Amino acid sequence: MKPEDITILLADDEKDILEIIGYNLSQQGYNIITAKNGIEAVEKAKTHLPKLIILDVMMPEMDGIEACEEIRKDHNLDKTIITFLTARGEDYSQVAGFNAGADDYITKPIRPKVLVSKITALLRRFRQSEIEIANSIQQKAGLVIDKDSHSITIDGHKYELPKKEFQLLCLLTTQPGKVYKREEILQKVWGSEIVVSGRTLDVHIRKLREKIGDGCIKTIKGVGYKYEF
Repeated sequence: MKPEDITILLADDEKDILEIIGYNLSQQGYNIITAKNGIEAVEKAKTHLPKLIILDVMMPEMDGIEACEEIRKDHNLDKTIITFLTARGEDYSQVAGFNAGADDYITKPIRPKVLVSKITALLRRFRQSEIEIANSIQQKAGLVIDKDSHSITIDGHKYELPKKEFQLLCLLTTQPGKVYKREEILQKVWGSEIVVSGRTLDVHIRKLREKIGDGCIKTIKGVGYKYEF
């Protein structure tokens, strides 16, 4: 996908930040849309369906965490990449962001060249992930996984999954019975460039179990998880 085919939404209440980030990314050919608060970010995300959204955590009216949660409720935005802007050392914001559905974070102060490099790497990694996740439709023992719609069908019941839950399920079902170590899951689903806590993985496992039942995903204490049909 060429840069001119990619729309990026920037949301920050600081005009200087919007100008710096917007200018550097537009120089690479990306289409840039801006928002000055979380409410505006949600509205523009639903209107323009960007490939990538960059959200500042601290914004008026609606902060970045709340905006991310609202965006993740829209199934038209399931495949949209969301990354946060956080101040250095804001560990709580980073964890809260991942739990809200974010894919990555960028630490302030922002260095333009590093920013462009990170965004390029993010887009490349997620494109590769989409290719590798599954062939068009994967069907095993009553479970149908459809990568085009990010949905699964279990015994005739269809469920639409958020991106990370979908990627996690695809990984675990690739080799039923195999125990995937926690570190391996984090690396393959979230990527080696992102620091994600084990708690984030546990939250996603819990949400998956709520949808597909407790019996399929087994916890191997001190090691990781496996899927059994």
